[in-house]
Amino acid sequence: MSPFLVGMIGVGILLLLFALGMPISFSMAIAGVIGFAVLKSPSAAASLLANDVFSELSSYPLSTIPMFILMGSLALAAGIGRKVYQVAYVVMGELRGGLAIASIAACAIFGAVCGSAVATAATIGKVAIPEMKRYKYSDTLATGTVAASGGLGILIPPSGTFILYGILTEQSIGKLFISGIIPGILLAILFMITVQIICRRNPMSGPPGPRTTLKEKAKSLGGLTDTLLLFILSMGGMFAGWFSPTQAGAIGGAGAIIIGLFRKELTWRGFVGAVRDSLLVSCMILFLIAGASIFGHFLAISKASGSLLTMMSSWNVAPIVVILFICLVFFILGCFVDMTAVIVLFVPIFFPLVLKLGYDPIWFGVIIVVMGTIGIITPPVGASVYVVKGIVKDVPMETIFKGVLPFLIPFIIGLLILIAFPVLSTFLPRLLTKST
Repeated sequence: MSPFLVGMIGVGILLLLFALGMPISFSMAIAGVIGFAVLKSPSAAASLLANDVFSELSSYPLSTIPMFILMGSLALAAGIGRKVYQVAYVVMGELRGGLAIASIAACAIFGAVCGSAVATAATIGKVAIPEMKRYKYSDTLATGTVAASGGLGILIPPSGTFILYGILTEQSIGKLFISGIIPGILLAILFMITVQIICRRNPMSGPPGPRTTLKEKAKSLGGLTDTLLLFILSMGGMFAGWFSPTQAGAIGGAGAIIIGLFRKELTWRGFVGAVRDSLLVSCMILFLIAGASIFGHFLAISKASGSLLTMMSSWNVAPIVVILFICLVFFILGCFVDMTAVIVLFVPIFFPLVLKLGYDPIWFGVIIVVMGTIGIITPPVGASVYVVKGIVKDVPMETIFKGVLPFLIPFIIGLLILIAFPVLSTFLPRLLTKST
């Protein structure tokens, strides 16, 4: 049996394990070990398993991931997300669809200290959705807005997905962080325009909230103080070169604790819950990386990934067509598989081809993260949708998915703009490089 055929069978086994509901990290590890044992030997496969798990879980660069996840969890427990929404609510709530627009703005701002789409959707959703229901917003608009806007949490720095991409491709995490600022703002604006269009077509879906004076709006901005302090403390220090990304996450987490204690918002129960949640998420991601490493080594010796790259390199098409094809692959897989697993498995495969085509690796990172934000709302997986469902148990799942579908349009428009104009992703990182 040829190595390539063994590789294809291994991919089939992986998909079968996915379908059976086995955890993704274990599925990749099992399929990789079995394939490696067939192509090499059982002892070589056992050695691969031990070496890959140990090397990945003991990797210092990977410690960046749990630090920023902990920072986001502590910021959530410290009540920072609730204050962010209150500011957006006062400033924008009086507009038609204003509470939905405020939710988008709050997700973008809270994303600056969180880095997790799920945590952003959960934090803002717990505050925003009851308010929108109180002002007679339609369930589709209220839930769809929060579920879609939660994705801004992994695009605007800090971002766990950018950290993951940076580790997989050995790119500067600082540059990746700053590259997501303009795309994040762009998507937030496109979301707000989408809400306005929805409300113009159906005014009753998003009636205006209470009016506030200019003085009240200005006074409410003080609620962003904690977010700004935390962002400057962690991101500002990292961009200035004062400390590494891992240290930035740790310092940000310490800052969230201090803010929570000073504001008397952080309780012992909240602190323990934040640590527990961040530990669970961190372990999931680290085991995903270890599993993907094992399966990636199997694909390498089977020459399946090399054959795929050779085939795609031989296509007589414009490089942009290859990029669009990669985006299509991520979109389709994101409908059925957790996007973290898709990224750790396929980015190492496609990345050499992207470099060969002459594309900027930082720009490609932004494209991958945008595809990740799309993946968290597309059915049937849609992690962000399930989070919102947990908040509003009386709203059917079909209603929430119906609510997020209109936001696929601004997602796709934003993606095409970023593909057509790479400078939107690379301008700030290049500016940062020149300034240092």
